[in-house]
Amino acid sequence: MDLFVPILNQMIFLFAFILIGFVLSKGKFIPDNSASVLSRLENILFVPALVMGTFITNCTPETLSAQWKVLLGGAVLVLVMILISLPLAKVCFKEKYLQKISTYGLAFANFGFMGNAIMKGIFPELFFNYLVFTLPFWFMIYVWGVPTLLIGTDEGKRGLKARAKAFVNPMFIGMLIGIVIGLSGLKLPSAVSSVITVSGDCMSPVAMLLTGMTIAKINLLTLLKKWRIYLVTAVKLLLFPLLYIGIVAFIPLHSEIMKTVLICGMNVACMPMGLNSIVVPAGYGKDTTDAAGMALVSHTLSVVTIPLMYLLFQAVVL
Repeated sequence: MDLFVPILNQMIFLFAFILIGFVLSKGKFIPDNSASVLSRLENILFVPALVMGTFITNCTPETLSAQWKVLLGGAVLVLVMILISLPLAKVCFKEKYLQKISTYGLAFANFGFMGNAIMKGIFPELFFNYLVFTLPFWFMIYVWGVPTLLIGTDEGKRGLKARAKAFVNPMFIGMLIGIVIGLSGLKLPSAVSSVITVSGDCMSPVAMLLTGMTIAKINLLTLLKKWRIYLVTAVKLLLFPLLYIGIVAFIPLHSEIMKTVLICGMNVACMPMGLNSIVVPAGYGKDTTDAAGMALVSHTLSVVTIPLMYLLFQAVVL
């Protein structure tokens, strides 16, 4: 099981864009409002396109009927991860805002950009199953994670209008359009499909550019001295996959579909923290300093933890 090469390739790609964003911002090569502009582009174009394309491709009657067990496995795992993340985030951070950010990062890892690359590298025959498995994660992100954790305010009890406003965002609308097109079987013109695909592909590199720009505006040494960032990273990269392995070790592999579900679940469980925790709050004018630190530290350390967790998974479960 060659894990090192696909992980290393993704790390080089990610950190190259972080470095580019850092240099561009630190060297004053770009206007001061560049991060704000990019974050708005992420929120109104790139992320909605990524989500829309995912649901158009995978949320079809044929896929749902043939892969319902895989889909069910993803639904169970995302609910469990949310329930575990809520109390653990309160242990890692005292501030309400950082609790929400860390809850999002723990419950919704980088299962897309990073997770897809790992699955393609070590389990290419299961890649389509993995895309179906993660559909419930996408769904929960845009019906709960983004509107509640990343957009919602902490100013007392929000009224119905404020709650509705959080849901009416481009990402949620993109998901709904993707579901409708996918389930209806509507064939989009190739040019339109290409626009959606290419726009979605921009999400991850732009998110890492934003991470670099955010880091350039703060004292990096001060950020990396925040021990709570390492605490939440340890929870995500070590505790979550170890809990997952400990639980599924007792599940008998009666069928190939069960093995597929468990492998897809493992890939989600050991991924570093997601990038939306930077992209979305930045687009709404919120502080993303600690979120950038979580992304930077968790992605760096995942180069070591992902292979180790997979080797343990292989020895105990497979």
